[in-house]
Amino acid sequence: MNEPASVFRALHHGRPPGDPLVLPGPWDAVSARVFEEAGFPALATPSAGVAASLGHADGETPADEMFAAVARIARAVSVPVSADVEAGYGLAPDELVDRLLEAGVVGCNLEDSVDGVLVDPRWQADRLAEVRAAAGGRLFVNARIDTYVHGDPAATDVPADTVARARLYADAGADCVYPIMAPPDTLPALAAAVPVPVNALGAPDGPAATRRLGELGAARITFGPQLQRRAAAAVRDLAGRLLDG
Repeated sequence: MNEPASVFRALHHGRPPGDPLVLPGPWDAVSARVFEEAGFPALATPSAGVAASLGHADGETPADEMFAAVARIARAVSVPVSADVEAGYGLAPDELVDRLLEAGVVGCNLEDSVDGVLVDPRWQADRLAEVRAAAGGRLFVNARIDTYVHGDPAATDVPADTVARARLYADAGADCVYPIMAPPDTLPALAAAVPVPVNALGAPDGPAATRRLGELGAARITFGPQLQRRAAAAVRDLAGRLLDG
């Protein structure tokens, strides 16, 4: 098994409640080095944050640009890096795996919606199984579940749909499931229902907030583009002070 991927996979397991794996999301090489120097054992790129750094809106980054940016981040640090590659950019599973490995990452996020529409969960499970077959143990596959972003509460029992999708994706070989935007009070039932770690979207407000998500059942915390957006806000503040000065 690829050693970096094995190390990254191990970071998700055996964690006591209240001590989830916290993965900050670098958007370029400089931010990645800052997070590594701060002591984080691994990193997870956010597609929206990387898109902003490249001058694109979320979801509009060409695949070649995204993979090139992710490769620069992975080269800049010695810790494992996982990449958010949205829904996979229409690439066949074997090509997607090849592109990820060429970029030097050890994991990926794959979401189950395209253009704001949830895909059929069994279709997504089949795709995840194909990615797992192509990757073997070389990639940690985090299956993002978009039911709380694009689901219809009027037509669907969203918590039940989320659990059903999570079970399908875990059975298909996903290493982790990520119900993005899931209310914290739904995490205990979800964590109890699946045999793989659960990733929760956290707020970068300090260790107490992440500890609480861990106590509720999350084994891994990521932040999406929030860190990049806070950095951009700091730059705007600096720019304003330069002008005002």
